[in-house]
Amino acid sequence: MFGAGAMTNSIPEIRDTELMFVIGSNTTEAHPIIAMEMKRAKKNGSKLIVADPRRIWLADVADVYMQLKPGTDVALLTAMAHVIIDEDLVDHAFIAKHTKDFDTLAEAVKDATPEWGESITTVPADLIREAARMYATTDKAGIYYTLGITEHTHGTDNVYSLANLVLMTGHLGKRSSGMNPLRGQNNVQGANDAGASPVFYPGYQRVSDPAARERFEQAWGVPLSPDDGMNLNVMMKQLPKGGIKGLYVMGEDIVLSEPNASQVELGLNQCEFLVVQDIFLNETARFADVILPAACFAEKDGVFTNSDRRVQRVRKAVSPPGEARADWEIVCDLARACGYPMPHYAGPDAVYAEMAALTDKFTGISHDRIDAEGGLQWPCTTPDHPGTPTLHQDGLPTDKGHFQPVFYRPSAELPDDDYPLLLSTGRTLYHYNCATQTLRASGAMAKQPENFIEMHRKDAKRRGLSDGQRVRVTSRRGAIEAVVNVSPRMRYGCVWMPLHFPDSLTNYLTNDAGDSVTGTGEYKVCAVKVAPV
Repeated sequence: MFGAGAMTNSIPEIRDTELMFVIGSNTTEAHPIIAMEMKRAKKNGSKLIVADPRRIWLADVADVYMQLKPGTDVALLTAMAHVIIDEDLVDHAFIAKHTKDFDTLAEAVKDATPEWGESITTVPADLIREAARMYATTDKAGIYYTLGITEHTHGTDNVYSLANLVLMTGHLGKRSSGMNPLRGQNNVQGANDAGASPVFYPGYQRVSDPAARERFEQAWGVPLSPDDGMNLNVMMKQLPKGGIKGLYVMGEDIVLSEPNASQVELGLNQCEFLVVQDIFLNETARFADVILPAACFAEKDGVFTNSDRRVQRVRKAVSPPGEARADWEIVCDLARACGYPMPHYAGPDAVYAEMAALTDKFTGISHDRIDAEGGLQWPCTTPDHPGTPTLHQDGLPTDKGHFQPVFYRPSAELPDDDYPLLLSTGRTLYHYNCATQTLRASGAMAKQPENFIEMHRKDAKRRGLSDGQRVRVTSRRGAIEAVVNVSPRMRYGCVWMPLHFPDSLTNYLTNDAGDSVTGTGEYKVCAVKVAPV
């Protein structure tokens, strides 16, 4: 809607914000360094609005906490938009200069009163009004969200709803405000920047754009397809159908990380050829025909790009063990073995230089410059450009931001008599994503050795369950065992589980129904039942 595939603002700006709206992000556990900036801002007097189905730590220090029903973000945000428009709290000058289709949005939300929002989200109407007024009337107000917004069948609609709030209030193009997705994994921003996507070349140049395609065809010396590729969710659904014959999996444990994992395993058993490139043997490696040992971050040189578009150097501290090698070296040798005349790069700095030369956003960034000056934030268009901590200070790159009306629709699978509890999943402070590394760390395992299910005390009592008891959790797709954690953080009727444990694989339970635009699976909402083992 306003052309940013990353945070519009910078992490250091958080400490100076006047209001933080944190939604779908358990920041203190998933992004503890960013959370430190939020704590600093709160200590300095910033207001804090939190919207999350679990009473996360940030909720305890929030000025407004909205414990919405999982999967009802669009209803909450639409009701907030209604209040802002109905009470004329919008930024008329910004809307007139920088946006389109505001009247269409205003018409779409005119009946979405806070009372309507309460009927869907269970958040009291007065709290919705208070949050909307606080956000709209504060100058430096920033939105911060993570996978709790995107991992839904309506995840794109959730993002559109947040963007509508940003545009109507003019909280864009100035410090300590904006719309800020906190990336789910380290360097996922850098991977997207570099074109690890089925629809983009490096620098978010569209595969379907003839000019971009010609640029890369000339640089790489081969014809390139004009068609978009398959995204991950589509690939996983094609696997058990035989639509994917081979896979090359790098730095990802898809058996652990993908929803409806039993179907992923079925697909991998049918896959004709699987290559796994990783630093440890993981669950996906059980299905591999070839395993290529890779170097970890401390064993190679290169760059990582964090959530606020900051390109930073990673420097080799020790040599990789045994036959392990840096990923870029493995890929280059593989390309040559397949018959492509891949250049013999002197190092990762030469690889980055090639990408930067083909991408306006990164033209001014190089390893040498980062070594001399520290991290640089794109866009950085010339060797003397200072980088861009805050996007859109000179206006929007797409001329004008388009308001996008969206309408609430329920999640794909909701509780019923057979599966009466609503399960959401996520990450914890002590383990990192697929836990390929942290399960091998004695400290992390001492703090959190096994899978668990957080429950409201009334849900546990109704089933005759006690804290620490082993239970069987069952969905329409699978069943696993876990230990009960009776928690004051949970809503009645809702349960929560982490994704980290391969011996109790939570994604056997989750729903692979995907968002209509991104294909992202609905990790945050599915129906389960819980019974004693």
